[in-house]
Amino acid sequence: MKNYCHSLIGIFGFAMLLASTSLNAQTSGYHLVKKTVIGGEGGWDYLAVDHENGKIFLSHGSQVEVLDLKTHKSLGIIKPTSGVHGIVAVPKINRGITTNGRTNTATIFNLNTLAPIVELPTGKNPDALLYDPYSDRVFVFNHSGASATAIDIANGKILGTVDLGGDGVEAGVSDGRGTIFVNLEDTHEIVSFDAKSLAIKNRWSVAPGEEPTGLAIDTSTRRLFSVCHNELMIIVDANTGKVVSKVPIGKRVDGVVFDAASKFAVTSNGEGTMTVVKEVSPVKFSVVETVATAPGARTLTIDPVTHHIFLSTAQYGETPAATADNPEPRPSIVPGTFMLLEYGKD
Repeated sequence: MKNYCHSLIGIFGFAMLLASTSLNAQTSGYHLVKKTVIGGEGGWDYLAVDHENGKIFLSHGSQVEVLDLKTHKSLGIIKPTSGVHGIVAVPKINRGITTNGRTNTATIFNLNTLAPIVELPTGKNPDALLYDPYSDRVFVFNHSGASATAIDIANGKILGTVDLGGDGVEAGVSDGRGTIFVNLEDTHEIVSFDAKSLAIKNRWSVAPGEEPTGLAIDTSTRRLFSVCHNELMIIVDANTGKVVSKVPIGKRVDGVVFDAASKFAVTSNGEGTMTVVKEVSPVKFSVVETVATAPGARTLTIDPVTHHIFLSTAQYGETPAATADNPEPRPSIVPGTFMLLEYGKD
């Protein structure tokens, strides 16, 4: 994903106003249950939950912060992971893996000890990634490399590369039946490929969505939720590629998760909100609530057991004056304020 660690909406008050407004006179029940300041310096990107081992992993600068899932107490760090973007845990084999954007590598590590095992080469700027149980493979999506790298995480081997035919490769999902779907930001498409043969299956436009980033799936109804920078969630039929619906979401989105229990698709918006969308039926979708988070909290993950949602961000300082060399300066990050936000419905 693009590095929007410093991005936020200019007027947070407007986001807070949106957060108090429900389009359907109902609420999702999500509220902040815990906020933990981790500290340190550096940007952030994806988070990942390992419920089985009670851990949560947060990308932070060039290391991964590992916290206790319940208490948020630090359990250690994983490094070196230069320019880390994403993390995936595979508890059944006691392995995890990171994507390291600055070194164009992926690091496999021991889930229990957090010790690195092997560093593998990927495409350019590896970003999002996923573990596909059907093929028992990890797929790394190379943001600037127009490709996906297939990895045997158990044996630490590269199995092949998928040429996705575009650039700006973003998040992907598995349907659990042998097909991987991934957003292409620059071509405004979802591309699907076979998890075993690595052959491209389909290329589908997400118009009127533009620059899709996060992607989630309801495997029971075969619905894909592609969230786009022009403040739209595009719902696509995973069988046909047809755009089924579109709903408005917040600004500067970069992530989305789907909770099968509640049928909620939840987006993380860098403006400082989450948009909660209800799948009423396979053809009907509506915004239930806009929940206030914090500026810069643009990625999220969900615990599939507790259904709690986690986001990371930091406190922002002043924005420097614009110059000819930097006409759109970003606000500074206050050192030592990197934090984890946990939202629940209990």
